[in-house]
Amino acid sequence: MTTAIGAPLERVDGRQKVTGSARYSTEIPATGMAHACLVGARIASGRVRSVDASDAREEPGVLAVLTHENLPRIATQPPLVPSLFGGPAPGETFFPMQDDIVHYGGQPIALVVADTHERAQHAASLLRVGYEASEPLTTIEQGRDQAYEAEKIFGGFLPGRSARGDIEEGIEKADIVVEATFDYAANSHNPLEASGTTAIWDGDELLLYDGTQGVNATQLTVAALLGIPLSKIRVLSQFVGGSFGSKAMIWHHPALAALAAREVGRPVKLALTREQMFTACGHREEQEQHITLGATNDGRLTALRHHKLSPTSHFDDWAEPSLNSAAQMYACPNYEGVYRLIRANTMTPTFMRGPGDSTGMFALECAMDELAEKTGLDPIELRLRNFADADPVSGNPWSSNGLKECYQRGAASFGWHDRDPAPGSRREGNWLIGTGMAAAGYPAPPPGTPQRARARIYADGSVVVQGATTEFGTGVATVMAQVAADVLGVPVERCRFEKGDTDFPGIASAVGSAGAGMISAAVHAAATALREQLIGEAVADSGSPLHGADPAGVVVRNGTMSAGTSSEQYTDLLRRNLRPDAEASGTWNPPGMDTPYAMLTFGAQFAEVAVDPELGLVRVRRMTGAFAPGRVLNARTVRSQLMGGMLWSLGQALLEFNRMDPATGRWVCNSLGEYLVPVNADAPDVTVELVDVEDRIVNPLGVKGVGEIGQVGANAAIANAIHHATGRRIRKMPIMIEDIIR
Repeated sequence: MTTAIGAPLERVDGRQKVTGSARYSTEIPATGMAHACLVGARIASGRVRSVDASDAREEPGVLAVLTHENLPRIATQPPLVPSLFGGPAPGETFFPMQDDIVHYGGQPIALVVADTHERAQHAASLLRVGYEASEPLTTIEQGRDQAYEAEKIFGGFLPGRSARGDIEEGIEKADIVVEATFDYAANSHNPLEASGTTAIWDGDELLLYDGTQGVNATQLTVAALLGIPLSKIRVLSQFVGGSFGSKAMIWHHPALAALAAREVGRPVKLALTREQMFTACGHREEQEQHITLGATNDGRLTALRHHKLSPTSHFDDWAEPSLNSAAQMYACPNYEGVYRLIRANTMTPTFMRGPGDSTGMFALECAMDELAEKTGLDPIELRLRNFADADPVSGNPWSSNGLKECYQRGAASFGWHDRDPAPGSRREGNWLIGTGMAAAGYPAPPPGTPQRARARIYADGSVVVQGATTEFGTGVATVMAQVAADVLGVPVERCRFEKGDTDFPGIASAVGSAGAGMISAAVHAAATALREQLIGEAVADSGSPLHGADPAGVVVRNGTMSAGTSSEQYTDLLRRNLRPDAEASGTWNPPGMDTPYAMLTFGAQFAEVAVDPELGLVRVRRMTGAFAPGRVLNARTVRSQLMGGMLWSLGQALLEFNRMDPATGRWVCNSLGEYLVPVNADAPDVTVELVDVEDRIVNPLGVKGVGEIGQVGANAAIANAIHHATGRRIRKMPIMIEDIIR
């Protein structure tokens, strides 16, 4: 039977996006709209001594100037909880303008509201702020001697130290030891749509249009901050112009927009500037990772030590979980992973695509490449010798694997086995040509709370399914219509998925590659409940051809319920009973964190580079990725997601760079003029291979997700290819011209 699931259908909202008719959160019109402009601190440490707003308040159209002196106090500060777990999800446990202390550069210290955006900006420029500055601490080098071992990271959900076996004994028994330190520049989010919120009060009820990965997370967080009931807040987010983690947690602007709108008594739009995206929505932190591999002469790992050092804020023990998948990838009996943090004048770091694993796997996979060279083994053969049949951390079996098949499929597609392993062995004119590979792994974590959806079929045969998730570029409206169509047995063109509204059944924020699995599970549950309800009504209806049939034997195709030679369409059942529609809700209860299975999505990455050693230029010429993501819901959107992740990893490996100026404590790159990202001219030929694996554990449809895995490992494959071309190991990201020619 032909099914909608898996088909490479075009996105149903594609035309809206390319024609400009899609409305984003700061494009929503409202009568009497006012505009707010955030003012950030010009120092990174100290206090605000004074704010002279007299000139700003006298400007035409200015409605309010809010500072720590007159901004209402928040009701409570929710704890730092990852947004996947269905509760309030503040980006940091700090809310600005509650006192005069400055913790980091760009911290909001004032909010100017005017009747036009231009007037708000102009008035903001007239504020005269007096500071009492102190010496900032913003970099690893400044704070190395103040580092401490974290007890918990990631909002308290992950331990700061983990170990198995005896690491010292494992190193002592090793015939070969690889030891290396890897340095990472900070990365900054730059989705096409900068973050923003439009706030509208109607009496004591608040309507927010917010660019977010989770409308429920925004609702829960703003309700806690403002101290108002959830029932009084509705959040809408029909389209989100990219996120990649910057809109996963809930930052200050939604609540600030709401406070400003209540202050001036009219709708307020607060749109962050591109520069404010560098100081208001988190970032991937600067990192230093030290890794030690011990192995026997035949390449069997005896020890893996992985330590990470990074700055965090004054208020939160946050580090992206760089050591997690690295601890699970290989069958190594002795392991030690430790996170050390530095309290710095920075906002709390946050999720960024491939959080943790894109950096941790870079260190591990570059070290594995070096170990392969020392043992004289092909890099794939080395990895196969250390293949983990079960999770090395817990001992639990994998819910599904497919890694060996990814190695095989990727190598065949790329032409890996034709390569001469000797570094510098291939040249084309001035270009040195190299190839490299790396393994990829990313958790397939279940959300922490039940996920819900609602399905309705009308008497004309059309179907509407609803869930409070958002569309931020993944094609969720298309894919979930495919899921509903298959469950209900109706043509996919008769199905519509409605989203982005807290009035719909709750679904957690689509982060960490969990979106496709948990949303499809909720939709599957709702559509299944509706199908079973209709079948039950038909077999109980004396006027139905299916009357008395066994419900378990009824199948549905093309909107028709059939059992043996008897059949009836959904539409006939509804019309005969004078019903305009039928509706059912469904809930998926995800497996607990203590499930006796390990859930990881696996892949293998391959890259070919050309390096000009005199000019220091690196050109990635082609990339191949093979992945085992479980069931594929839409082949087109899956390939798009994986390709996007691979190309981002290219940018992470070669271009994306930010750092704090130690003297000022401010970001050196604060716009797309300085912060470099890949463009079409940088994009090589990309091949994506999908390996089929069946997973009966992770969720009802066996969907493990692809949002993150495409970025993991591709950066290491590029770095390993540069070594193959030049013979030089470069242990940092990004790899820059000066690293090649030095």
